Amino acid sequence: MSTAPPLHAPSTLQRIWRSRRWLAHRGAGRLAPENTLAAFRTGARLGCTAFECDVKLSADGVAFLMHDATLERTTGETGIAGDRPWAELSRLDAGRWHSAAFTGEPIPTLATIARFCIDTGSLLNIEIKPTPGREVDTGERVAAEAARLWREQPSAPLLSSFSPAALAAARESAPELPRALLLDALAPGWFEHAQVLGCAAVVAHHPLFDAAMVERLHATCMLAMSYTVDDAAVAERLFGWGVDALITDAVDRLPARSAAGP
Repeated sequence: MSTAPPLHAPSTLQRIWRSRRWLAHRGAGRLAPENTLAAFRTGARLGCTAFECDVKLSADGVAFLMHDATLERTTGETGIAGDRPWAELSRLDAGRWHSAAFTGEPIPTLATIARFCIDTGSLLNIEIKPTPGREVDTGERVAAEAARLWREQPSAPLLSSFSPAALAAARESAPELPRALLLDALAPGWFEHAQVLGCAAVVAHHPLFDAAMVERLHATCMLAMSYTVDDAAVAERLFGWGVDALITDAVDRLPARSAAGP
């Protein structure tokens, strides 16, 4: 188990993410098949230099990109994605569901996306998306793989999850990587929970934010990040409160290429 000190102090993380401000959701996951290399390339062509994606494990432990637990929506196959070995998953068509132009687009591994991000100088927020029942295993292995792939790189990925168990396992596996608690509601104790998990950020659904919440996070050197923001007026309000970065599907409409915010 790694015992290295934190790779980034919180103040450094704030500078890094504020220098980009916009993250393309699932790559450019509306303009191209979500969570594919084609989506990342599409976002890059539009000027995106920061991305978000979902990562889970195959039955034989390969970290790959997919949001849903099941295969139906994005591949047309049936069953649980995490129950399949990588040799089977790698042969599936993850592009045809989006449009004919992307027919044959494969499911990428985390290693493929890491190489793209490193080669293009892009930041990455990896959402750890466990198959139900594999929270600990997924958090541990995805974190270890991310630490290996980004070893000696200047900007490590941010590991986020709705699963506290996955984040705790990620912390044990790769404590040097920054972590973020994902929130779709403000349940009692959410702030203390983020602190106990050693999180460097909270990534919350945008209606949950107000100025006081941002101030509370910043007071403890945690980043305030928000999803999924596709409206310019909402973005302006969030940035006005001091939110550090926004995840968006509207990479062709909002100023995702701007380093200075809206």
